[in-house]
Amino acid sequence: MKLSALPHINIEIKARTTEPDRIREILKTNNADFIGVDHQVDTYFKVATGRLKLREGNIENHLIYYERENTGGPKKSSVMLYKNNPGSNLKAILIKSLGVLAVVDKQREIYFIKNVKFHLDNVAGLGSFVEIEAIDKDGSIGNEKLLERCNYYLNLLLISKKDLLATSYSDLLLH
Repeated sequence: MKLSALPHINIEIKARTTEPDRIREILKTNNADFIGVDHQVDTYFKVATGRLKLREGNIENHLIYYERENTGGPKKSSVMLYKNNPGSNLKAILIKSLGVLAVVDKQREIYFIKNVKFHLDNVAGLGSFVEIEAIDKDGSIGNEKLLERCNYYLNLLLISKKDLLATSYSDLLLH
C-alpha cells in the first residue's frame, strides 16, 4: 500500500452522454490505449473538507482524497491516492470512524492517450457519462498545458457545454 507523497493535479471534466459508442470510436481512431472495463464501487465518506472515497474495482483499488470546486467545464482537482489491497479492513475502519455519505456503483471503460485519461461510465441510477482527466503527477506539465489538453479533447469528442456537470456522481445521487 502506497500513499502518493504529494497531491497530483488534474484538470478534468465530467459530462452526460447519450453517445458512448461515438465517443468510443473517436478514442479508438485517435489510438487511445484501452485499459479495460472496471466494475467500480466508490464509497464516499463523511468528511469536513474535500471528498474521500474508497474505490473498489477489478482494475483500480484506491483510497482517494480530492479537493475540487463544483463548477461546470474544465476544473482543477488536487488528488491524493492510497493504493488499497482488496480484502483489507480499510473500508470497515472508514465506515466505523467516518460514516458513509453515498455509494456509487458503475461500469467504467478506461482509456489513455499519453497523460490524458478517459472514462466512459454507466452509473447505476444516473445513466451514461464521459470523463476527461488531464493528469500532472509530478508538476512538470502545469495547469495551462493540462487545460489545453482537456479543452482539445472536449472539442474532439464534441461534448456540448449543456452536458457538462459541476458535481460528482455522489452529489447527483444525493440530490
